[in-house]
Amino acid sequence: MEAILAALPAGIDPWTAGGLLAVSFLASLVTAAMGLGGGLLMLAVLAGALPPAALIPVHGVVQLGSNLGRTVLFRRSTRYGILLWFALGAAVGVSIGAGVAVNLPRPVLLVVVAVFILVSTWAPKLGSRPVPARGFLAVGAATAFISMFVGATGPFLAPFLSPERLGDRQATIGTMAACMSLKHGLKVAAFAATGFVFLPWLPFAAAMIATGFLGSLAGRAVVVRLPERWFRLVFRLLLSALALRILWQALAPS
Repeated sequence: MEAILAALPAGIDPWTAGGLLAVSFLASLVTAAMGLGGGLLMLAVLAGALPPAALIPVHGVVQLGSNLGRTVLFRRSTRYGILLWFALGAAVGVSIGAGVAVNLPRPVLLVVVAVFILVSTWAPKLGSRPVPARGFLAVGAATAFISMFVGATGPFLAPFLSPERLGDRQATIGTMAACMSLKHGLKVAAFAATGFVFLPWLPFAAAMIATGFLGSLAGRAVVVRLPERWFRLVFRLLLSALALRILWQALAPS
C-alpha cells in the first residue's frame, strides 16, 4: 500500500486514483467502439480531480498513450496519406499555440467549435466533396492549435474522418487514433518545453494508459460486431451530444 501511495501524485488519494483508472478503461472502450468521445469524457473527469495547471498536460499524456494503443490495433485500416498532411499541419498548430497568447475568449472558441461540429454533422452535403488528403494540412494546424487550450478536440476532427467520407468505420477509428496520437505527442512535447514537470505524474499516467489499452481491446471487440448502418447513426448522434456538451460548457455561468 505504501508503494502505491508513493506512486500517486500529490493530492490524488487511492479512491480517486481507482476511479480515474476505471474511467480511463471506459473512455478508451467508448472511443475504440465509436471512434470518439473518450477524450472529452476523460477531460471532464480529470477536471474535477487534477489541479488546473496540470489538467491539459496530464490529459495529453493519457490520451497519447490511449490513442497509440488504438493506432496499433487499427494500423492496417489507417489512411497514411491523410496522416502525413495532418502531421505537418499539427506541428505548425502546436508551435503557434505554445508561443502565442490567445485573445479569443474560451467560451467563444467553444461555441465556434460546437456549431461547426453540428453543421458539419447534420447539414445537407449539397454536392460537397471529401476533404482531399492535402486539406488535412489545415485541419491538423487548426485542431492542434485549439487542443493547446481546450484539450480534447476529437469532435472537431471527427467530421473530416467520418465513415461516410472514408467509407469504412475501422478506417475512421484507425486514422482518428493516429492523428490524435501525433497531436497529443506534439502537445506533450510543447508543454515540456515550456516548463511543465511531468515526472511526478508519469507512474499514475502509465497506469491510466494501461487500463485504457484494455478498454481499447474491449472496444475493438464491440466495433467488429456492430452493423455498419447502426455504427454511422450512433457516430453522428454521439458527435452531436458532444457538441451540445461543449455548448453547455461555453454558456454555463462560471
